[in-house]
Amino acid sequence: MTFTGTQLGEISALLRKEGIYSSHLSTWRRQRAADERAALAPQKRGRKADPAQAEDRRVHQLTQENERLRRRLAQANAIIEVQKKLCVLFGLPTDETPSESC
Repeated sequence: MTFTGTQLGEISALLRKEGIYSSHLSTWRRQRAADERAALAPQKRGRKADPAQAEDRRVHQLTQENERLRRRLAQANAIIEVQKKLCVLFGLPTDETPSESC
């Protein structure tokens, strides 16, 4: 069933009869326009990203970063140990030996 509403006031009478306010019409028109714009917007092409793969990739990256940081920490600890040994050899104070200036 279609309604043409050719005579003055027919649309208003129909809206009152159905309990529809003019604000409903403007809201619906606004929503329709927004949907039309969204439908015409360019869509991302290709396969959709798999969330499981993205999570696996992130876990792999974090594991690699963790290993890299562990290697750097081991290297830093080795350098600190060498510096402590050199301080002992040269008789310089270290943090482990109490200084006499206090």
